[in-house]
Parts: sequence; structure tokens; C-alpha cells
Amino acid sequence: MKYHLITLGCPKNKVDSDGMEMLLRGADFAATDSARDADVLIVNTCGFLEAAKEESISVLSQLARRKRRNQILIAAGCLAQRNGQEVLARVPRVDGLLGTRRWMEVVSLIQRIRSNGRRQLQRYDLLGEGEWPVPALLDDPDSPYQAPVPRPPVAGGSAYLKISDGCNAPCAFCTIPSFKGKLRSRPLEALVDEANALVAAGARELVIVAQDTTDYGRDWGEPNSLPRLLTTLCQRTSQELRWIRLMYAYPGHVSDELIEVMATQPKIVPYLDMPLQHGDPRTLRRMRRPSRLEMVYDHIEKLRAAMPDIALRTTFIVGYPGETEEEFQGLLDFVEAIQFDKVGAFRFSPEPGTPAATLPDPVPEEVKEERYARLMELQQPISLRKNQAQVGRQLTILVEGEGEIADSGEPLLLGRSYRDAPEVDGLVLVPGVKGVPAGEMIDVYINGAMEYDLVGEPLVVETFSSTRDTIQLL
Repeated sequence: MKYHLITLGCPKNKVDSDGMEMLLRGADFAATDSARDADVLIVNTCGFLEAAKEESISVLSQLARRKRRNQILIAAGCLAQRNGQEVLARVPRVDGLLGTRRWMEVVSLIQRIRSNGRRQLQRYDLLGEGEWPVPALLDDPDSPYQAPVPRPPVAGGSAYLKISDGCNAPCAFCTIPSFKGKLRSRPLEALVDEANALVAAGARELVIVAQDTTDYGRDWGEPNSLPRLLTTLCQRTSQELRWIRLMYAYPGHVSDELIEVMATQPKIVPYLDMPLQHGDPRTLRRMRRPSRLEMVYDHIEKLRAAMPDIALRTTFIVGYPGETEEEFQGLLDFVEAIQFDKVGAFRFSPEPGTPAATLPDPVPEEVKEERYARLMELQQPISLRKNQAQVGRQLTILVEGEGEIADSGEPLLLGRSYRDAPEVDGLVLVPGVKGVPAGEMIDVYINGAMEYDLVGEPLVVETFSSTRDTIQLL
């Protein structure tokens, strides 16, 4: 049998999809890139924002319209867990639902669908939901977080390591706690075992992810356990692992111990993603986020003092209910003062069931668009200056693939430096080079900079093993 799996949303979903793939392959399913050729279609959905929900529904609908008589279509992940009834109402040809913490039962769900079909109601204990017209394996958000199964081979040299699930933060705009539940940290030994398995499968970089990585261990009564986890990962993985990258830090949880570990452990890259959401205390209070900006300035000062070359990334929401022009200007002033290396932004989207959805004074859509454009316009020259400061430096890059320059057809090597997280940041472009396998790491001399990307040239021409190409300089 063959399966076709589509992953939507954040890197945490990618980790769960990797686990599903390993289980499916262990059950003699083969992957196929063609939905038409598959016996089982699986969409690991995202339900975080309204736009993400609609994308998930759209993908499910497209697959459903083309679904053959005996094909199985499963909606998995966040949207299936958050609102399975809506999924079935809008995409009636979905054959099964799989919740966020039940993905390890994907093979069992497929077997139930095949054996029972859709004509017979299946009754499960679904948090009091009663009968469903399709087999559904959903979960209690407060159930224990089960450790993922061994992951499939690593492609491209980079792998995500999810250290916990769920979240304790009270953010007024976020739906995650409603369907992911409270924080559930994974055991340290299980994470070390998985990290070593990923390195053995080819990972040169591990990207640490969770809803809040810096809250790791709090559910055991051991807050600030992240420094110990990172130190252990550094000490108990082989030298084949070159980079450990930390994402999704929470303001107020970036401890002095964490900064020290980041600064002293060579495998940990000087990079931190700390989503702040806004830069005005009044907006932050309505968001139910940490609003004491002095704390943020203190964090940034300590991080930069300990790691002068650190790349700092953050994310903001514009157009939050009640955001006045004065508050938005406070955000712009904050961005100008901090000079972040990387900034992502979202236009506020009211999510049903969240406190933010009922707040008064909504910001008109055209104002959201205008403020988003002004924020990005402010950040672009900051990002350019940060990149221009890299010109003349030697950086190691992790090769992601190859392309070609549009006008000339000249080969173009694509990679990332320590300053760039996968999927969300820029690239280092190396013209005139081909034949370097994805997942290899090479040193380059940076000789050009753009707003989001760098340009470089290789310092050394290496010859790889006989099964690989030799770097070719044209």
C-alpha cells in the first residue's frame, strides 16, 4: 500500500509527520509523491490561525474532490483535534480524524477505517462528544505526551527536535492551550536518544522546538531545565552534530544560566528566536503577554554581551484590538531601538474561543495592512545593515540544495549560516558552484549582502566520497 502525506503549519507538525511516516513505513506502506497513486491520503493540519485553518480545509477539499472510491482520506493534527466536527461538515469525504497526541496510532486508525468503512458509526470516548460518523482518535489535551517513535532518515542535514508539547502561557489571542493542553515535557533521556538517532541518520543541525522551549521541565516542578537539557545534548552527541539552534523562547524565561550555556557550548549557535508579539506595554497587557519592556532590554543586553555575534529573531502582531496609532508607534520605536536581525509579522486574526476575539475596538483591515507594510519598511534597512556587517567574514554554511541564476542559467548553491533558521530566515547564495550534496557544510567568504540573503564564494574545494560529486567551480 502507498501513502501520500501533506504537512501544514509549523515545524512541530513536521516532527509529528516524521513519526507517522516511520510508523507507516514499518507497516509496509510506501511513500508516494502522487496523491492519485496513494491508497491513503493524510493531511497533518494546522489550526492556529483562521488563515491556516482555511488552508487546511482547502487542501483536504482538493484531495476529497479527486479521491477514488477506495482511497482513504485522514485529517490529522491541530485542526482535526481543535474542530473535527467542522472538518467533517465542510469536507464530508474525510474518512477519519487523528488528534495531535494520537498520531502514533495512525496505522491503527487506517485499519479501523478499512475494516469498518463509513457506513457504521464508530463510538469512542471523545471528551463527551459521543458518536462520530467516521473513526476518530482524538485526545484529552491533558493526557501525557508520548515520546515519538524513531524518525526517518534526515534530508538536508537539518532536523527538528520537539522537546515538549502544550503550553502554560495565558496569551489572549492563542488557541493552542485549548486543544494542545498544558505543558508536557519529554524525558531528557528520550530526547538524548532521539537526538543521537537523528545525528546517525545524517543531521548536522538540530533545531529545538516546542510551544515554549524555555518552559521545559516546569511541569515536573523543575523550571529552567532547558540549560541542563542543552548541555546534555552537547555532551552526549557525536562531533557529527555541528549546530544546535534554539527557537520559540519566551520573554522572562531566558535565564542567566541559559545565556551562559548558549555562550559556552560550541555546538549551540549564537542565535535565538524570541517571539515578543508587540513593543508597547498597553498592547502587551491586552495580549496577556509580559509587558515590562525593561526585562526585554535586559535580556537583549545580556545576550549580546555574552555573544556579540548573536542573531536575534522575533515576531510581532499588528492590528491587535485596541491598537492605537500611538501604540503602533511604540512598536516601531521598540524595533528601532533593539535592531533585531530578523523580524516576522502577522496581521491580527480573531480566533473563536479566545479572549482576544471578543475585545472591543477592532482595527480595520486596511489599517492592519498599512501598519504591516510600515513595520516591514522599517525593518528592511535594519536587516540590510545587519547583513552588510557580514561582508568580509568567513561563515560556515549548511548546504540545502542547488538552483540557477534566472538570467544567466549559472549554477547557484543554496545554504544557511548560523544566522538563519530553516524555512523562516534567509539564505547564503554561492554563485558558480555545483555538485555539493545537501547536508554538507562548507566555509564561504561573504562578499555581498541583500535585505534578507547573503552572497559568498567557497574558500576550499573539497572532494567528497566516491558516491558524491566533486564541487565544481565554473
